[in-house]
Amino acid sequence: MGYEPDTASTGGPRERRFAAFRRSERLLSGVRPQSIRERLTALSALHEPSTDGAAVYDLDQSPDFYGDGLVRTLEGRVADLLGKPDALFFPTGTMAQQVALRIWAERSGNHTVAMHPLAHTEVHERRAYARLSGLDAVWPTTGPRLPTATELLDLGENFGTLMVELPLRDVGFLLPTWPELVSLTAAARERGAAVHLDGARLWESTSHLGRTLPQIADLADSVYVSFYKTLGGISGAALAGPEDFVREARSWRHRYGGQLFQQWPAALAALAGLGSELPRLDAYVAHARTVAAALAEVPGARVFPEPPHTHQFQLWLPHPAKDLDEAGLRLAEEEGLALFWGWSEPGLPGLAGHSMIEVTVAAEALDWTAKEITEAMAAFLALL
Repeated sequence: MGYEPDTASTGGPRERRFAAFRRSERLLSGVRPQSIRERLTALSALHEPSTDGAAVYDLDQSPDFYGDGLVRTLEGRVADLLGKPDALFFPTGTMAQQVALRIWAERSGNHTVAMHPLAHTEVHERRAYARLSGLDAVWPTTGPRLPTATELLDLGENFGTLMVELPLRDVGFLLPTWPELVSLTAAARERGAAVHLDGARLWESTSHLGRTLPQIADLADSVYVSFYKTLGGISGAALAGPEDFVREARSWRHRYGGQLFQQWPAALAALAGLGSELPRLDAYVAHARTVAAALAEVPGARVFPEPPHTHQFQLWLPHPAKDLDEAGLRLAEEEGLALFWGWSEPGLPGLAGHSMIEVTVAAEALDWTAKEITEAMAAFLALL
């Protein structure tokens, strides 16, 4: 049966996008949107017996109560995966980052954090570390990459914590090499600083770095990971580190308003993501190279980095963002092909007049061939 457009779709761009992408036949970037009912049905299905007759998760257990039960199970799972003594669930990564940086600052007596000027804490968290926790930041580099060990050692500023975002999202989900990361964290130790990893997307960084999650996490005193950015969770994050660090973080979580009465939906979705998505990330990263290479052949297109370091990368096209978004909506509505949504115009030097989209290669992109991507992009650009 051919694709039948939904002529009843109405509303603003967000509603149109949700309807069109949800019912599209094929999806290239990201995950298919789900309704509330679909999400609840998927969570309920986790109770269904597996091949050995055992339930995947016991949904007949009592809900968590201020962080016990299912939430504690999730924390133990994360600690094991990262090779850390303990972990603590947070409702948001912003809160987890603040708590980690505050603890290291108070322990060292140095309230200055070395970070990149495009770090998530600087760009996407309203500088909460400064406004709420009274911390300062210094930038070892302003280049579109992580700092080098030499830059950190030569930094003419005293700092108590080095925060490393892996990957550095706002420059294209960029990662260092393993030797560069080892040298950078060693330089921080030489400066007497603690090391905190902003690992919101750490899960998919193992392929490029060529190391396991515990090996990467071992370079840091504390690690933050997200459950919704890659694993498909509803929300939530975790902070992992030594037992005394996590114990102190638990007190600060309460003070910051993060000790919620019940969080079982988010915890259950996170556990499901660890079970289903985490084992597939290497396949996503590998196929992202195929997708990126095909997109790079599109007239006027630029891909960065090429090849991608993770299953996410930037695609640039020389067209206005609003036109690209509208073309993407029309292609999904009329042809059932959902490619991209959410173009922006960063206005970077050398890319004037170009718009950028962050491409995420996930499960539904795995069966796209390079030829199919080329054909779909031709149809997409024809709508401009």
